[in-house]
Amino acid sequence: MIESLKPNPISGDRTNTCLLAAIDIGTNSIHMVIVEIDKTLPAFTIITREKDTVRLGEIDAKTGHLTEAAMERAIASLQRCKDLATSMKVDNIVATATSATREAGNGQAFIERVRSEVGIFINLISGYEEARRIYLGVFSGMDFQDQPHVIIDIGGGSTEIILADSKEARFLSSTKVGAVRLTEKLVSTDPISEKEFSYLRAYVRGMLERPIEEVNRKIIDNEEPQLVGTSGTIETLANINALQTLGEIPSPLQGYQMSRQEVKALVKSFATMTYEERLEVPGMSDKRAEIILAGGVVLMEAMSLLKIDNIIICERALREGMIVDWMLTHRLIEDRLKYQGDVRQRSVQKIARKYQVDLDYSERVARFAKSLFEQLQGILHHWGNQEWELLWAATILHNCGLYISHSAHHKHSYYLIRHAELSGFTEVELETIASIARYHRKSTPKKKHDPYSKLPDTYRSMVKQLSAILRLAVALDRRQIGAIKQIQCKYDAEYKKLHLHLVPTNNNDDCALELWNLDYKKSVFESEFDVKIVATLDSAFGS
Repeated sequence: MIESLKPNPISGDRTNTCLLAAIDIGTNSIHMVIVEIDKTLPAFTIITREKDTVRLGEIDAKTGHLTEAAMERAIASLQRCKDLATSMKVDNIVATATSATREAGNGQAFIERVRSEVGIFINLISGYEEARRIYLGVFSGMDFQDQPHVIIDIGGGSTEIILADSKEARFLSSTKVGAVRLTEKLVSTDPISEKEFSYLRAYVRGMLERPIEEVNRKIIDNEEPQLVGTSGTIETLANINALQTLGEIPSPLQGYQMSRQEVKALVKSFATMTYEERLEVPGMSDKRAEIILAGGVVLMEAMSLLKIDNIIICERALREGMIVDWMLTHRLIEDRLKYQGDVRQRSVQKIARKYQVDLDYSERVARFAKSLFEQLQGILHHWGNQEWELLWAATILHNCGLYISHSAHHKHSYYLIRHAELSGFTEVELETIASIARYHRKSTPKKKHDPYSKLPDTYRSMVKQLSAILRLAVALDRRQIGAIKQIQCKYDAEYKKLHLHLVPTNNNDDCALELWNLDYKKSVFESEFDVKIVATLDSAFGS
């Protein structure tokens, strides 16, 4: 299904605009939206949407793997997405995979197949990060007016529940209750038996109790949050309800409201119907008819636990959140979402404080790393701002493993970073950050190291080179007192020598320990970049 929302802008002047395609690879469906981003506002306009129900979450019960048939359906759909995006001459394609790919034993193999067969790189994101991007999508399309909002997004494999206001997401959660997952696991009768229906309701309620308790705990006295619903299950329920009450589906659906009683009535009605009877309900699609009962139960029980009587529909969700996140990452947003633009930095600093990192020391090392990174850019490496952000995060957190133990603390740092709830990063970016921190000392990256070996080629190269830079930066503050004030790099291409002129903070300090440590640590950098490092202390060089 392709929906044209705006004339194709390809022929116009695109000096201040760009085209971006965002693909959401879910458990039930693959969605793509193509938008035109106006860099001067900044804002985006939806040009085209495409949706394909591929049921990627079809799992082999014995192996826990995505089935071959499901992967082939998804790959064919993604090829169509790419063909459409290419025909419209988009500037960038971003693709995100969620619950089904995240949990499947062969999810990474599927991502690699898509990369090799279709040429699209898929970013795998955590449920927590999925919830954050849903918030960004909703917030980009609604005025919160300083009122807290509870956002619920019922997908095929998981349900995201978010408490947010106009500044930040106060609480993000992803729970493994999705319309496809619940139907496959708990519904075997048609129409559903009373026993199965009762168990389905109890199971969903039990799974939702914990995140909703946390939402309720974070609602401040006298606040009355608005409930917002997004994505296919909730939009289908809204379409059916609108046809029954208004005789037509509002266009746009954005802003349409349903009561808790109306949701409950729809769910109770579906529970008495067979699949064929649900198919005949106006507003119902054949694929949605299979799973609408389970999805409706999730919404009904969530509204009951939240004690909220009405839900408002927002047509923006994960895909639009991906676009907003891309705009934030590329520094195109400065006003309404500026606070969210700093989400990576704030998240890293939050984790640093949690694990009692010496931030004065880490920030000094980060300044050395940045100086080396920028001076050697285009000479020894060709990484850009996005890669620097990953190096910065790894540098700030490289010693967080000391929170557990000094012994093998680099390995502890890897574990803490990898399993921390760092907002704004994809799974491959989290793995990269953790690996850069892991290899700041001791062993260098090796293919026998399982997590590192599973990284895509580009990211393995990134880990090797950026961790080598981090080793030098760490060596330059060996005493952790800021003995070195400044670094000046000069590369001699003829002799493949990198001269490091180190300016001491105190001219009377010979910085012997820093020079010794640099000499001890430099071999990894020299091997990686095929250079010979010559370091000298020169108090006059920076004057």
